[in-house]
Order: sequence, then C-alpha cells, then structure tokens
Amino acid sequence: MKGLRTLAAASLLSLIAAAAPTMAQTPPTEGIQIGLSTDAVSITAGFSGADLTIFGSLENPDPLVARQGRYDVIVVLEGPPKPVVVRRKDRVLGVWVNLESETFENVPVSYSVATTRPLQDITEPNSYKQLSLGASNLYMQPADAGDSPVTIEEFTAALRERKAAAGLYSENVGGVQFLSQNLFRATVRLAPNVPVGTHKARAFLFKSGLFIKESSAQLEIRKSGFEQSIFRVAHDYSFLYGFFAVSLAMITGWLGRLIFRKD
Repeated sequence: MKGLRTLAAASLLSLIAAAAPTMAQTPPTEGIQIGLSTDAVSITAGFSGADLTIFGSLENPDPLVARQGRYDVIVVLEGPPKPVVVRRKDRVLGVWVNLESETFENVPVSYSVATTRPLQDITEPNSYKQLSLGASNLYMQPADAGDSPVTIEEFTAALRERKAAAGLYSENVGGVQFLSQNLFRATVRLAPNVPVGTHKARAFLFKSGLFIKESSAQLEIRKSGFEQSIFRVAHDYSFLYGFFAVSLAMITGWLGRLIFRKD
C-alpha cells in the first residue's frame, strides 16, 4: 500500500512538472492604452475645425500577428450626450409646418471615428452592434418607447443623416496608423461646430476580427477668450444674462427706429 501511495505521488509530481512549462509559455493577454497630448482644447468663435491626434500602444502584442497585420484598432471621439428632438415637416396648404416629432435621450452630440481599415474588413456587423460601435450602430433611446417601431426607426435614420450632414458624425478610414508593432497614431476630426463639454476618447482592439479590449480617456473642449466669458455668464447668471439680452434688443430696436425714421 505504501508503495502504491509513493507511485501515485510520483506520478502526480510528474504531471505537474510536465504541465508547468506549458503554463509558463501561455502568452499574456493583449491590451491597449491611449494617451492625449492635452486633456483640454480651447476654441474660439472663428474655429473652423481641426484634426486631433491620439497616440496609443498595444500591450503584449504577438509579434507574428503584428507582422501579419492582423491587429486592428478603432478610435472614437464621442461628444457629451444630450436629449435631441427630431421634427418632421410637411406641407399644409402651401406652408411647411412641423407635424410630428420624436425625442431621443442621451444622444452623443458628436461622434468621430478613425479606423485602420474599412469597418466591414475588421469584424462582423454583429460585433459592432454588441459594442454599439460606429455611428450606424449607436443606440438612440427614444423618450417614448411606446411609439411605433417603424416611426422610431425612421426618425433615428433622419437623426443620423442630420448629424452626418452637419459634420458632427464622421468616419476616417485609415485614420489609425501603426508606427511600429505596438505603437499607433489616430487622427479624428473636430467639426467647426464641435460642442463644448467633456468628450470621451475610446480605443477598441481587434485581433483577427475578434474584439480583445477597450481603453478610454477624457478630453475637455471649451471656449476661450471673450466667447468663454459670455458662455460662463450665460450659464452662471442666466437670469441677468437673459434680462441684459432682452434689454439690449429693445434698445437696439428703439435706436434703429430713431436712426431710420422717415420725417
């Protein structure tokens, strides 16, 4: 009996010793990190748009996979979420009027995407839907979920088209470029009418079409100079700002009547 126990213990130790090299050779999981050269961007009233550069790196990349170009990165700069009302105009008795509307909650005001390749070449459409990645896959939450699905879908498509037409939703294919096996650079577009507030930069790593990991960072976009002073007063002293604006409009109108009055 003692000999059997010794034999069993020796066999168990042999199995552990055989498995140890295999466990030690298991490659670490890949990861991704991004960094911004600044955490704040100041814009003025004459801002005409700009390209924002985001740098990033892969953690523990497989050299063979990197050489074969089977790593893909998608970088998104997502603006602050706000409620949006979409209205549909129809012609009634020769006059265009708003007949129907749909309110959506927590819609990103802006959404810029940069990719290593076209989206359809990186992974399957279902992966984008699960990750809510890409302007066409963003979930637009209706305020009234009881509305007709057909109506919600119609207004959702109109909202995306309106954002794209304004340059707030954009896509830059090839905007992510690898500088080495583990370093990359992404270029995303800031539209001329980019909203102020806290924006979120997100980077998604894919390996041979499979999603691996995500990393994020924050960017503050704010007005500068005289525009920032007006913006701050309007938000911090809204009543006084409103009273001043109405008074200025009345005085301007009164002066206009005096100047252009016909005798």
